[in-house]
Amino acid sequence: MFDLDKWQEIFITISKNKLRTFLTVFGIGWGIFMIIILLGAGKGLQNGVERDFSAWATNSGFFWSERTTISYAGFRPGRNVTFTNEDTEILRKKINGLSYLAPRNRLRGAGNNVIYNNKTGSFSVYGDFPGYSKIQLVDIAAGRFINDKDISDERKVAVIGRNIKDVLFEDEDPTGKYIKVNGINFLVVGLFDSRRTGEQADRDTQTIYLPFTTFQKAFNYGNRVGWYAYSVKPGYKVSEVEEAIIANLIKRHSIHPLDLDAIGSNNLEEEFAEISGLFTGINVFTWFVGISTLLAGVIGVSNIMLIIVKERTKEIGIRKALGATPGSIISLIIQESIFLTAIGGYVALVIGVAIIEFLAGVVPDDGFMGPPEVDIKVAAGALGLLIVGGALAGILPAKKAASVSPIEAIRVE
Repeated sequence: MFDLDKWQEIFITISKNKLRTFLTVFGIGWGIFMIIILLGAGKGLQNGVERDFSAWATNSGFFWSERTTISYAGFRPGRNVTFTNEDTEILRKKINGLSYLAPRNRLRGAGNNVIYNNKTGSFSVYGDFPGYSKIQLVDIAAGRFINDKDISDERKVAVIGRNIKDVLFEDEDPTGKYIKVNGINFLVVGLFDSRRTGEQADRDTQTIYLPFTTFQKAFNYGNRVGWYAYSVKPGYKVSEVEEAIIANLIKRHSIHPLDLDAIGSNNLEEEFAEISGLFTGINVFTWFVGISTLLAGVIGVSNIMLIIVKERTKEIGIRKALGATPGSIISLIIQESIFLTAIGGYVALVIGVAIIEFLAGVVPDDGFMGPPEVDIKVAAGALGLLIVGGALAGILPAKKAASVSPIEAIRVE
């Protein structure tokens, strides 16, 4: 039941010691403020990293050929390992767990200029399979991506990035138009946008995708494969599939079993797991710092309430002499403790969220760090935890106040 007299007494006590009250409330609120700011900053960093990862299937990886470093089976070290179409067929047949296997080639040299009418540009040109779009994820803005018919019929078609469209076509629709790549005509059948931002998106959208088989034939690559991208089926680990692939290629290309540098690889599943573990650690550290600060604030409240009880010993004794029950004394002290923690926590919560919202509006989306944000439910939970702590902080002073003897209290000078 609401007791107006009791709350009036609480406010009078607070108003008599404004500086002490302010410092107590500030100490309490600082813990909540720290939690809000650290959580917001951590989430912003996580948003930036996850935004870049959103352009890739996390159940995927890459492998490529290097030079051998150990002599084996009559071959000297330093031999180039070259992948071929036969490797592709064998891997697809023998490796369990493969969802997509995408052999890739890239046109190299300074002559890979792209021409449309009287406009030219130098862009990255790749030969790819349709499955690659399931590994590096792009948004098709117009037309389509490479399909199986393009591969089987060796069609001279191309899918271009937004940046290429802006340079060569400007406001013109590129689909259905022909571009020349190293003097060879290709029909543009698709336009794509990157899912990444900033410089990474610029690099992505300066890319032209050609059917892999067409690329090999048009640019005299024979049956060579530059490197592979792949993804795995649900229930399989990328690391296990990666080991099986490398073991198979080591055997096929007569590489020493211990020559781990002859075939390079990259595992996005492991990278994503490492990043996730990093942010878990950051969150744990944030809560450790925040809760430690909150605990210091709660201890401060408890100490202040003990001082208040000592200052009001005579008053408490008079109240008890007039018939006040121990329960009413305990209630008075605990309510004051809760009030101080709630006010400090709420003000800090509002200020912290306001700062995070402001930063979210000014931090660019294409930076290393994404816009900061904070889960209001988590913030409210921290405030609730603080209020519970405030109640606990008032228990010891309240019990001390309730144990005061009226006669001894009245004698206190």
